[in-house]
Amino acid sequence: MTEQILPVLRVDGIVKEFPVKGKAIFGKSVEAVQAVSGVSFSVDPGETFGLVGESGCGKSTLGRCIVHLIKPTEGQVQLAGEDIIGVTGRKMQDVRRNLQIVFQDPLASLHPRMRIHQILAEGMRLAHLPRQQVKERVRELIELVQLPADVADHFPHELSGGQRQRVGIARAVSLNPQVIVLDEPVSALDVSIQAGVLNLLKRLQEELGIAYVFIAHDLGVVRYISHRIAVMYLGRIVEIASTKDLFANPQHPYTLALLSAIPLADPAAERNRNRIVLQGDLPSPLNPPSGCRFRSRCWKAQDICSTRTPALREISSGQRVACHFPSAETPAT
Repeated sequence: MTEQILPVLRVDGIVKEFPVKGKAIFGKSVEAVQAVSGVSFSVDPGETFGLVGESGCGKSTLGRCIVHLIKPTEGQVQLAGEDIIGVTGRKMQDVRRNLQIVFQDPLASLHPRMRIHQILAEGMRLAHLPRQQVKERVRELIELVQLPADVADHFPHELSGGQRQRVGIARAVSLNPQVIVLDEPVSALDVSIQAGVLNLLKRLQEELGIAYVFIAHDLGVVRYISHRIAVMYLGRIVEIASTKDLFANPQHPYTLALLSAIPLADPAAERNRNRIVLQGDLPSPLNPPSGCRFRSRCWKAQDICSTRTPALREISSGQRVACHFPSAETPAT
């Protein structure tokens, strides 16, 4: 009998609203904007769960809810089976050891007046590790992320962008966490540097068994590093599938549009492809469309799409889609 693997991270019904003052849409008073609307998923040990979508879709807000940087309005986040929403004090210290984040801008996330060895040691000292153990661990971390030893005495501004992000990753793994949320970790880096950082993340995962929630807008990057991918649109997940299934058999119209925008290596194929160009801009979260939030840009939209919100339902093993007319089904005419 195969032993069931329990998720190391479970996100259940997360909603995040931000208060809005003095706003009115078409004469209607708006008190709050809902950045994240009932998002649920789970991540297994050692898995990379990709989260992708346009800017403004709520994916970074969701990441900050997961790591407790902002408190969700509703929902649960479970780490190793224990709800961590609302925990404080010593319990929060335990959560911080096992749940870390790497930010998009490595320079802004590193203290400008601390040397690299101080930055790497800070979390371990707060965890009350012995001084000699901290000193040895700092040396290990610098070697682990493949930086020269003399980096330890430098300030963040003296390093390149790729080196700074490696420091951010080293800091995140310093206490051997179970989960790391990676919020656009390579989008601020040159393309030539991105591959090295992505390969580092993959190697660390293989060696340390860490689970990742990888947030990005670049589907090519997400495809390279993720085992499963969730596509997010205006605060909601519209499709979840394994990386292989999502690219081979996308079901949601929004997923189809995102995939069609990925450049092809073959110039002839690029010229002859049928690119899906979405009409209009991303709607404002202050006044999202009724029913299906994608309907205002969807070529499949029908009357039901404006009145009924599609549930995220399973259409094949491990693949779920929130659409009344997914690609696997023929819409009514």
